[in-house]
Amino acid sequence: MTTTRGAFIPFLAILGAVTCLGIGTSWAKHTLFPLVGAEGTTAVRVGFSALLLLLCRPWRHRLTRADAGTVALYGLALGAMNLCFYLALRTIPFGIAVAIEFAGPLTVALLSSRRAIDFLWVALAASGLGLMLPLVPGAGALDPIGLMYAVVAAVCWGTYIVFGKRTSHLPSALSVPLGLMVAAMLVVPVGVAQAGSALLSPYVLVTGIGVALLSSAIPISLEMVALKRLSPQSFGIMISLEPVVAALLALMLLDEHLSAPQWLAIALIIAASMGSARRG
Repeated sequence: MTTTRGAFIPFLAILGAVTCLGIGTSWAKHTLFPLVGAEGTTAVRVGFSALLLLLCRPWRHRLTRADAGTVALYGLALGAMNLCFYLALRTIPFGIAVAIEFAGPLTVALLSSRRAIDFLWVALAASGLGLMLPLVPGAGALDPIGLMYAVVAAVCWGTYIVFGKRTSHLPSALSVPLGLMVAAMLVVPVGVAQAGSALLSPYVLVTGIGVALLSSAIPISLEMVALKRLSPQSFGIMISLEPVVAALLALMLLDEHLSAPQWLAIALIIAASMGSARRG
């Protein structure tokens, strides 16, 4: 029984991560974007996340030179992913940006596959994500700059998974806070240059702490729990729960109803995630 329960720990960790991330990102877009822009929002989100996770006291653990380099690359990928994703959200819909960004983990899943069955989960997840894109005629053109940022975010997400797995032998209380510190050093100067003193508004600061908890600190910590127990391909497929959770949250909180093809997409992605979890 204990082994069975332990097998679901990665799935529950990822489910919690994507739920918090969806709520936090929606909150950030509606409250912080108009005040400090995408760059400022990223700076507040990542900066406060790094400060919050200093409570884990990462200095208690030793870090070799080789691990320090890996953590730095992990943090750079994390910072660039957050910045590019928020820049994409300025001009393309949230759901579309998420779907495009999933090219990163799905590519990792495909390239690292060692079993024929893994290609089935990748195919199911990719089919589901494809159904969520506005590919039908008359769906409307998407901003090319926003698409470019979403594609770069996808590349960064794939890189984040690779280097996150390489740091998974380290205590989470060390790798996650240090990774976020590196990410903050990348994005905070960009946010300060764009938003300036607006970042010091009490409302922005208080909201930023909440966004940081929901969008970065909690999800990243939960993802590291999953990465310690999963192969890169299993993580890449299971994380495809994110657009599913986002769609359900939109239905419950925003009364956004989905079409039949979109519900089919949800079913395909859930099937891929559950299949990967069971095989993993």
